[in-house]
Amino acid sequence: METPIGPKIAAAFVKAQMQFGKALKTSVNPHFKSKYADLSSCIDAVVGALNANGIGLMQRTYECKDGVMVETIFVHESGEVMECGMLHVPASKHDAMGFGRALTYARRYSLLAATGLAPEDDDGNAGSRRPDAPKVDAGVMADHIAAIDASANKEELQLAYKSAYEACKGDQTWIAKVIKAKADRIAKAKEKTIEK
Repeated sequence: METPIGPKIAAAFVKAQMQFGKALKTSVNPHFKSKYADLSSCIDAVVGALNANGIGLMQRTYECKDGVMVETIFVHESGEVMECGMLHVPASKHDAMGFGRALTYARRYSLLAATGLAPEDDDGNAGSRRPDAPKVDAGVMADHIAAIDASANKEELQLAYKSAYEACKGDQTWIAKVIKAKADRIAKAKEKTIEK
């Protein structure tokens, strides 16, 4: 069951996300002769911005016989929590080294998914690789956010949120605004329930 995202952590997360650094691909995979952003680089890219906005980062592990299960969780200083779902990664070998590799991999990819971060090359060409990124129409997004705010029940909210999220076309700034709009709508519904 999904824990509702509270308005305080949602607002703080949006601010933090705007301040995230880059997860630079500085480590080398000798088997594939390619660069990748290691766990340390991913954490370094986000933890300062999260902490500056009152958010702590936790990665909870769960028992799993064939690999590891990790869940990235953000805890706001207000006590609100944002749980990001479990990620299962099988261990290639069932020994300490195999489980250790799977854990590092799971933590890295869970964090990247939870923060919306995409690793970037450290070669000065990262910006030149996205000229064909789809443009997001601000007017259309304003309509989607208004639809989230106007939703009358949980089903309408879920449909409006899904539609708005898809319209973001991967744009992290708009995704953060849509997440905040959903959190605000949930908070408003809770306030009405309390008033009754």
